[in-house]
Amino acid sequence: MGKTEKYLYDAISKNGFIHITLIDPEKMDRIEDVVEAAEAAGSSAFMVGGSTSHKTSDYERAIAKIKSKSSLPVIIFPSNVASIARGADAIWFMSLLNSMNPYYIIGAQVLGIKTIREFGLEAIPMAYLILGAGGAAGYVGDAKPIPFEIPELAVGYAMAAEALGFRFVYLEAGSGVKTHVPERVISMVRKSVSIPIIVGGGIRDGSAAESIVASGADIIVTGDILEETSEVKDKLSEIIEGGRRGVSKKEGKGSYCC
Repeated sequence: MGKTEKYLYDAISKNGFIHITLIDPEKMDRIEDVVEAAEAAGSSAFMVGGSTSHKTSDYERAIAKIKSKSSLPVIIFPSNVASIARGADAIWFMSLLNSMNPYYIIGAQVLGIKTIREFGLEAIPMAYLILGAGGAAGYVGDAKPIPFEIPELAVGYAMAAEALGFRFVYLEAGSGVKTHVPERVISMVRKSVSIPIIVGGGIRDGSAAESIVASGADIIVTGDILEETSEVKDKLSEIIEGGRRGVSKKEGKGSYCC
């Protein structure tokens, strides 16, 4: 286990959950302001990525801007091999398990691993599952989204991911969507796996964050909402405070260790 992954595990064990701010290098033109606001609000790390972001130079510029304003870990959230960039602390070495395209399951990983090692990026194994409408991530990743109404499918994928050795599972509602992953789905997955659960997509207020964490999420990720508001610190503070309230009600509490 690398330094960044251990940091995530330790922070979850200490706080009950963590928040990660997602920066889309293609869309966000005020990265430095967002970074300062996110750290002040209590975010624990930054992810850099976007479903339609395909220029390595954009990633490298975004990473450099984040690093100029914060010492928190920066993790690349790749959409393809062009997302592999210098300067980050780590990269989610992720597989979109419910993609219909082998490229997103294993092809991109095979093509990218040599560059990841050359750049000295810490690779963190993560299973990525797209649910509901799927948004841009589902379209670009050629996914067969898991219906919210059939949580048993999400449970099966998550259990298989853990058995295959993935150390995180990400339940993604998709970028730009209006509805987050339902609490029932998160709860059922939480009761079925022991690895940390990441939830992203459609998390727009403190109430949603509270219920998502209470249902068993260990990490919540927000990105789109930052592009929609000028009051980034206030909005993130609301979401993070909601997550903290959810910790006291959280299902499947436990600590994660290296």
